Parts: sequence; C-alpha cells; structure tokens
Amino acid sequence: MSSPATVTPVKFNPEALRQDFPILQQSVNGAPLVYLDNAATTQKPEAVIEAIGNYYRHDNANVHRGVHTLSDRATVAFEGARETVARFINSPGSHQVIWTRGATEAINLVAYSWGRSQLRGGDRILVSYLEHHSNIVPWQLVAAATGAEVVPIPITEAGDIDLQALAGLLDERVKLVAINHVSNALGTINPVAEISRMAHAAGAKILVDGAQAIAHMAVDVQSIGCDFYVFSAHKLFGPTGIGVLWGREALLEDMPPFLGGGEMIETVSFSGSTWNTLPFKFEAGTPNIAGAIGLAAAIDYLAGIDIEAAAAHEESLLQQSVTLAAQVDGLRRIGCPAHAVGIFSFVLEGVHPSDLGMLLDEQGIAVRTGHHCTQPLMAHYQLPGTVRASYSLYNTADDVERLFAGIHKAKRLFG
Repeated sequence: MSSPATVTPVKFNPEALRQDFPILQQSVNGAPLVYLDNAATTQKPEAVIEAIGNYYRHDNANVHRGVHTLSDRATVAFEGARETVARFINSPGSHQVIWTRGATEAINLVAYSWGRSQLRGGDRILVSYLEHHSNIVPWQLVAAATGAEVVPIPITEAGDIDLQALAGLLDERVKLVAINHVSNALGTINPVAEISRMAHAAGAKILVDGAQAIAHMAVDVQSIGCDFYVFSAHKLFGPTGIGVLWGREALLEDMPPFLGGGEMIETVSFSGSTWNTLPFKFEAGTPNIAGAIGLAAAIDYLAGIDIEAAAAHEESLLQQSVTLAAQVDGLRRIGCPAHAVGIFSFVLEGVHPSDLGMLLDEQGIAVRTGHHCTQPLMAHYQLPGTVRASYSLYNTADDVERLFAGIHKAKRLFG
C-alpha cells in the first residue's frame, strides 16, 4: 500500500478529475448530471471501484485467522489500509485506528463504551447547535442511562460557534465536548484545535466529528489535540459501510468493548473471557475488508491531488454561488460563517425546498433538501429545512451556473 506522502500531486484540474469518476459521465432526465449532494456522499473514482473489485476477484478471504495464501493477501491489504489511514490523519500509531461502519457507529462506540463507563449523574456533555443528529442522539442515550446532561453550545446568527458562550459553559461538571469539524448544513469550519485547548483546560475530553471535513482539508489529529476523531469513508470518495474511530491510546485501552464476538477476544471460557489488544478489542466479527481496501485506495487517489488547490477551488464555487444568489430576488442564504467549505444552504421565498429539489432533479441537478439531520439547527433559524448545494473537487463553475439557471426557472414556474 503506497503512502500518500510518496505521491507528488499534479496541477489541480477539476475538468480532468471528472473523467476519473464514471458516474459523472451520465445524463439524468435528459441533461448532463450536475451532482451537488457531496455532503451526503461523494462519488467514487475508478481507482476505488477497481480496488474493491480486484479484492473480490483475486483475494477474497477472511483476515487474520487463515493460514492460506488468499487470507494472507487479504490480511496484508486490510492492515495496510489501517496504516494508510493512520498516516493520512497523522496518528502516532495504526493501532489507534478502529474500523467502524461509519462516523455514526464510531460516535456511538465512544458514547456507549467511554460514556457509560465514565459519566455519572450531574456530569455534562456539551454539544453544539451545528451537530448532525449522529452527534446528538448518542449523547442523549448515554445521558439518560447515566444521569448526565446534554447541554447545547450556542451559535451566532452567522452560524459560527459562540466561543465566549462555550467558555462560560466549561466548568468542572463538563466531561466531554462533542463538536463537528465542519457543519454538514452550513459548511462552518469550527476552530477545533482552539476548542480542544479550551476543553482540556477545563478538564474535559473532546470528540470531533470529522465526517464533513475529511474530504476538504488536511486532518492532523495530533495538531488538533482532540481525544477522539471520527469520519466515514463514503464522504471521502470511498465506499459506504466503513468508517474510522481514532482515539488516544490510553483512553482506548481503558474503554470496555463495544460489541462481543470473534476477533475481539483473547480467551473465552464459561468462567469468563479476556479481551484482545488494540485495535481488535473494538472490532468484533468479520470486518468490512473490501471497504477498508476501498478507503485506502481513495486516500491514495487523493494523494495525487493538491488538496489546498482543491479547497481554493471549492471556495471559489461557494463565492460564485453567493454572487449569483444576490441576483435572485427572494433567495436567502442560511448562515454566513467566517470560514466555510463549499456548502451553500438556502431558501427561496414562495417555494418549498422539496419542490425546488424535485424541479432541479428534472434538469439533471442533484441537491439535498430538508433538515439535513440537523433539526435543532433548523429550529434555531425557524425553518423546516433548506436546499443544500454541496461542492467537491470535481464540480465546476458550469455546475454552479446550471444550478442558478434551475433556480431562475423555478421562480418563473412558482412566481
């Protein structure tokens, strides 16, 4: 498995990159596909599709326990993928990379294992208004089981974390801060390194949901200083059904298992069982081997792309959207954070978000509509939902033009 550090990125060219993604070559409803739902899931390059196919064609076998050649090859690729992820996020060791089904399961793992073993009545968990339901509901469940309390962190009208309010909430009762790196609804980039320092100064741990950040910026868990970091492969140009929990070694060592079964044990008898070492203690059962290999292929693919140039390109698409939106009467962008990835969330006066989404789909334009699994955030803005266009490295200025042509058509139809 090649290390991302060994690949020299080529000059960034979104038009050329589009050719690497087979799904983008099709037409939908008679028009070339404009895919603007990247915050929900990104598309997959041919390199990822081939890596998954090659595993099933040539190496399909269970890992770790086999003594035959196929099992050996599968194990090398599977554990090589873990090492690739560790390098990608600058983990001190690959044993701190735990495979999960996605960011949601990773958060639930921490809530169930760390939360239920560490939280007590009167303890507080701080969760921001920007969070996806996946970073709210698990903490509500563990709070109900332990007597702890989930307390929301306020945000500004622009959609940024209110750091002054956060500082006021951080006291000895707070045991955990759970916050996203990037908001899936507004695109807000949170100052997670600063928030980590604030949490630790108050004696609290911090979990960062990196699902929306991982495809848009370099992630260095050591520089961030967090205790837990989670993300999903499918938002990183990889397959669905696999994700990552990264944790500090000492915390992971102390945490009890999340699931029981094969692989996570050292010994089993009817008088009791003992647990395997990290990372296997948290990986019960046959893992998503093909998913891990696909994720590693996605990371290797990204190693050939100038991620800073890609981020600047996505920023330009967001600014293009803001400029064009100013020319549409009745269009209101929701949130205007100080720092954001390429997510443009908006409402159009007189048009329900779902109606607008369906009209855009008729023109081959894929966007997301609704509350985006952020109902507390929508309630903050007193909205049932928004239309969300989310950009990625393969989107172009023409995609944005097509989006706004569709919006103008909706105004004429509903006008």
